[in-house]
Amino acid sequence: MAPGGSSYQDIGDSRNAYADYSIAPKNAESKSSPFRKSTAVNIIGGNRGTRSNTAVHELLECPVCMNLMYPPIHQCPNGHTLCLKCKSKVHVCPICLHELGNIRCLALEKIAESVELPCLYQIFGCQDIFTYHSRLRHEQNCRFRPYNCPYAGYECTVTGDIRSLVAHLKDDHKVDMHDGCTFNHRYVKSNPQDVENATWMLTVFNCFGHQFCLHFEAFNVGVAPVYMAFLRFMGDDDDAKKFSYSLEVGGFGRKLIWQGVPRSIRDTHKTVRDSLDGLLIQRSIALFFSGGDRKELKLKVAGRIWREPL
Repeated sequence: MAPGGSSYQDIGDSRNAYADYSIAPKNAESKSSPFRKSTAVNIIGGNRGTRSNTAVHELLECPVCMNLMYPPIHQCPNGHTLCLKCKSKVHVCPICLHELGNIRCLALEKIAESVELPCLYQIFGCQDIFTYHSRLRHEQNCRFRPYNCPYAGYECTVTGDIRSLVAHLKDDHKVDMHDGCTFNHRYVKSNPQDVENATWMLTVFNCFGHQFCLHFEAFNVGVAPVYMAFLRFMGDDDDAKKFSYSLEVGGFGRKLIWQGVPRSIRDTHKTVRDSLDGLLIQRSIALFFSGGDRKELKLKVAGRIWREPL
């Protein structure tokens, strides 16, 4: 069974919003949008409210990238320090211009390991304080760490909290936004024989106070061309599991139905697609549902989102 505990089952029709989509252009431009501070207030671990000495923080600040330095910390023969990442990019000391050797500043490394530091994602709302090693472990799973843009037409490098990403999707990617938990979309392609890496425009639904991304694309599973529709939740996996969704497509008295749990946008769209965690439609069946001479794809995908009982 695919991740998310998904299964097939028969449900009744549930349709509300209706839209017609063609393939997203692959040469769309991406615009960066600034981070915005998260309004979330959940705290995960750490010591809240304590601060290390400001002078110590300044001592640990790399003069090149201005970030805090962690072991290994290097220094020039005159004692000026810099982080490992910056040392690999420069050949002379940025302070005295002396040629750099391979000298470790062990005393400062001891300080760095013991000093308490704020989470890297403090700007997004995390108020916890950690020692060096526990901070790194925390940041790998911090609830406040920024999300990647879920747009799948091409690789977008914009990151941010959910509120800023919703605005980014609307303003920069011109994504359709819908209110409601039911939908009925039609996807059209004039040449269904060309299925590899075909991606339709993303649609975002505002439902139960959260945002859900509906994806639809064509690709090959081995040598077999398929179409796939799936839903991603704009938030963390723990919250995504509180919801379920169904998708259905059909025609001429036949129907395919998928029911599953939306995947978090922490998982990339490619990860979800490659796991086949969604409604899969073989090309021959998709063309049968499209009717006519089977030379044009015209699929209607209906769906519903609901909250699971506590």
